[in-house]
Amino acid sequence: MASQDKPLVHIVRAMGYSLNGIKAALAFEVAFRIELALFVILAPLGIWLGNSGMERALLVGCLMLVLIMELLNSALEAAVDRTGMEFNALAGRAKDLGSAAVMVSHVNVLVVWGLVLLG
Repeated sequence: MASQDKPLVHIVRAMGYSLNGIKAALAFEVAFRIELALFVILAPLGIWLGNSGMERALLVGCLMLVLIMELLNSALEAAVDRTGMEFNALAGRAKDLGSAAVMVSHVNVLVVWGLVLLG
């Protein structure tokens, strides 16, 4: 039974579930693939451009936040779609809010990179 797993077994299983989530995002989510490609390009650039460990952490960390938000948005959309494809105002609002969270994370990248690199 899962609730009786030893800590190491639990960690290994949780990592497997997480990898399944990454695989699903890569297979089914175009936006995630685009954002991951940008991460692969921009993260090394952020490490190179940052003048300190703190700056590097900010430049790369805000990029990771975009990936996190996209994964959460995709999970929300999948859960909403699971309940039905017919129009529902609350389902639409939930999807719009998830999309807004991703957009705010994109704005956060622009603000952080701008402040770190121009400030």
